Amino acid sequence: MAVGRVGVIGAGTMGNGIAHVFARSGFDVVLCDVEQRFLDRGLATIAKNLDREVTKNKISAEDKTATLGRIAGVVERGRLVECDLVIEAATEKFEVKAEIFRELDRLIKPEVILASNTSSISITKIGALTGRADRVIGMHFFNPVPVMKLVEVIRGLATSQATFERVRELAVKLEKTPVEVNDAPGFVSNRVLMPLLNEAMYAVMEGVATAEAVDEVFKLGMAHPMGPLTLADFIGLDVCLDIMRVMQEGLGDPKYRPCPLLIKMVDAGWLGRKSGRGFYRY
Repeated sequence: MAVGRVGVIGAGTMGNGIAHVFARSGFDVVLCDVEQRFLDRGLATIAKNLDREVTKNKISAEDKTATLGRIAGVVERGRLVECDLVIEAATEKFEVKAEIFRELDRLIKPEVILASNTSSISITKIGALTGRADRVIGMHFFNPVPVMKLVEVIRGLATSQATFERVRELAVKLEKTPVEVNDAPGFVSNRVLMPLLNEAMYAVMEGVATAEAVDEVFKLGMAHPMGPLTLADFIGLDVCLDIMRVMQEGLGDPKYRPCPLLIKMVDAGWLGRKSGRGFYRY
């Protein structure tokens, strides 16, 4: 079945970015969120990012208008029923994703692939909630989605070869680079990255160095474009904590224990860039 209309659940940072790249590549997109205000914010972000691409001569003003015209914002999941692929980009909590996938399995045509943009949660476990585990797959984009080329394509235990090949082909059509990854907590990207960020947090908590100093070491000594604590703020400290907890539970190794400072900051509502305060003030 050819993919012409794509559903995206979640209009936040990742969801609006995924909607952006699909619509820019000529797909009709149904962007779904629980409240109109979240949709409005997501659509405004897409328009702003398209304006940036026009300014940089990556697309024309006509391309921007056409791209926005391909995106329909909805608050009812029932409006996704005619989609040929649905991608979930909700918060990184299993219980939230579980509810979404159960409902999608009921609503969406049985031959349709259901994908998750999860950055750490088991695709096998998500797929088992549905009656189509062979057509459930991970499609992990990276932030900012319109810029970053990588898509981790994650097979669950039951994901079929046909499903994998179709999703890989779609990623290429989006001008992304798909990388095949098997199902494991954190996959490749976050299994390697999150312990690095977590250890940087320990260095601050233990007084080894300030956040600024830790970031300078990585920028100047390891040629990272941004330091680990700036990156953690950019990702969202709550997201970092959720991922560390998924890996701690899934891998059972104490080295994945979230830094107590991270837990304390999230409890305080210091979530990084999106809340105005994390390791830095914004």
